[in-house]
Amino acid sequence: MYDVVLLVEEELSVPDAERVVELYANAPDQVSLHVIIPCEDAKAGVQDSLGGLAGTELYGIAAERHSIASDEEALKAQEAAQREIDAQATTALDRSIERLRSLGRHADGLITRSRPVDELVEQIQRVNGQEVVVLTRPHIVAEFFHVDWSAQARRHLGVPVLHLLEQHQDSPLEPGR
Repeated sequence: MYDVVLLVEEELSVPDAERVVELYANAPDQVSLHVIIPCEDAKAGVQDSLGGLAGTELYGIAAERHSIASDEEALKAQEAAQREIDAQATTALDRSIERLRSLGRHADGLITRSRPVDELVEQIQRVNGQEVVVLTRPHIVAEFFHVDWSAQARRHLGVPVLHLLEQHQDSPLEPGR
């Protein structure tokens, strides 16, 4: 078995799934694809937003007058937001896996709130992966400074890392593809 870990920014489109499968069309061993889709951490997002507002320094005493009820409401809202984020990421993962399987490949995967490259390193170790494919939208600045996922993965892993750019999105009129 030849294990390939795919780190994708969002749901694999049909053309991108086909392109990934095509890469291994002539592989001598059976190829197993392990998909990782990062999702946001709602708590971290809220903390970043509040930190950006400078918290109590910006609002002074008014920010210190939060009641326990408002904190509980905020926690419930945060949990609801996280459930929605997780559900969207899980749907994207399930559709990506199904696309790969429909093209005749063994595929599984996971969503993660961890740093994507950290999860990639852990997944390579878990499945004894031999190769990594990173599939993203173009991020010119990150790539220029070598802080993009593929550059980070190359620094942390001893396996080949291929960086592909998304070709295009599926038409919204084709939800089942």
